[in-house]
Amino acid sequence: MPIATGSEQRAQGYFPRWTLKSSGVIMPEERLPLGQTVVSGLQHCVAMSGSTIIAPLLMGFDPNVAVLFSGIGTLIFFAIVAGRVPSYLGSSFAFIAVVIAATGYTGHGPNPNLSVALGGIVGAGVLYGVIALVVMWSGGGWIERLLPPAVTGAVVAAIGLNLAPVAVKAVSAGAFDTGIGLATVLIIGVVAVAAPGLWRRLPIILGAIGGYLLYLLFANGLGFGKPIDFTQVSAAPWIGLPSFTTPTFQTDAIVLIAPVAIILVAENLGHIKAVGAMTGRSLDDYLGRALLADSLATIVAACGGGTGVTTYAENIGVMAATKVYSTLLFAFAALVSIVLGFSPKFGALILSIPGPVIGGLSIVLFGLIAAMAGRIWVENKVDFSSPANLITVAVALTAGAGDLTLKFGAFTMGGIGTATFGAIILYQILTSPLARREK
Repeated sequence: MPIATGSEQRAQGYFPRWTLKSSGVIMPEERLPLGQTVVSGLQHCVAMSGSTIIAPLLMGFDPNVAVLFSGIGTLIFFAIVAGRVPSYLGSSFAFIAVVIAATGYTGHGPNPNLSVALGGIVGAGVLYGVIALVVMWSGGGWIERLLPPAVTGAVVAAIGLNLAPVAVKAVSAGAFDTGIGLATVLIIGVVAVAAPGLWRRLPIILGAIGGYLLYLLFANGLGFGKPIDFTQVSAAPWIGLPSFTTPTFQTDAIVLIAPVAIILVAENLGHIKAVGAMTGRSLDDYLGRALLADSLATIVAACGGGTGVTTYAENIGVMAATKVYSTLLFAFAALVSIVLGFSPKFGALILSIPGPVIGGLSIVLFGLIAAMAGRIWVENKVDFSSPANLITVAVALTAGAGDLTLKFGAFTMGGIGTATFGAIILYQILTSPLARREK
């Protein structure tokens, strides 16, 4: 059944009238009982927290500020798409390489040129917004031609595969770390498959808790690994203002960072297609709104010191595992993130999560991202007997998984960007009239 639009949507009002449902598949316009909403919403907070916190750390941003603006950005998205597209907005990894290049960040401590990076991210958000307005005015047909299912699936898979080394590295420091990471993966799998009732909907949060407790037992208790240090957690206050930073606009940084907007468009389109495939209904009518919401959220975040944001595949992975697509979960998760953004103690607690546990969570979530491409291809009946489709996907997957990096003067494009642009350009070349020799 297609999503309500036009006169049907107006009859319902701007937002859906969420109907209560406590079991089975929960669609975007349905809601769980309050208790289940709270717990499932917290699970989405856990799912986004790893990448939303890791990305700013890699760029020298304040993770508390990133968490705060991920919540604000998600509420912006929720409002603009009228509560009809289930998505969480978190820190985008697409900005990492260009931010490091633009600021000369060494990888340790706060980024001394943070404001310059923020100016470039604002530039990316503005370009992103222009693309969104064009889509809203002219429709998304031209994006569909540039990014058909074969390409969008390849981009989604490339994102998951590109992030895979981050997860593997987190569990590869030694045998103990590998064991904890794999134990975390196993807990998630067992909960998702065999847990009774409500517990089956909480594989990520239970996996995080289980992995944390195992690490605490074997490291702090039995001395098999580096103990978790709770000094910073104890010293941090419960409530406090994050360290906000305003942007500085430098042309070279803007030119370097702004093109990331194209990657965000591809990511967002891929996520819209993935959620549409999971729910069995097209969300294409909300593509322009989704792009605009993401662009505004990115601009707002960068104006206060946060990272650029994107719709989060990690949370799509949670939806794939739980079959719960209620958009109210994301509104609740956003409010929790805003509250937590004003808690230095939360930031310290998050930073205390051992790397192997985060690695175990990431193995599952990043893998689910890559696997979601298969569903996009199957649902859209992508023909892999077509050499154009086959070669486009093959090249994109290799470029993304291998993190093929291209340099154009001062501009550096990482594996996600290379896979995205490579897939778009290669597909257009291979399907052009001059190249078409299939029949």
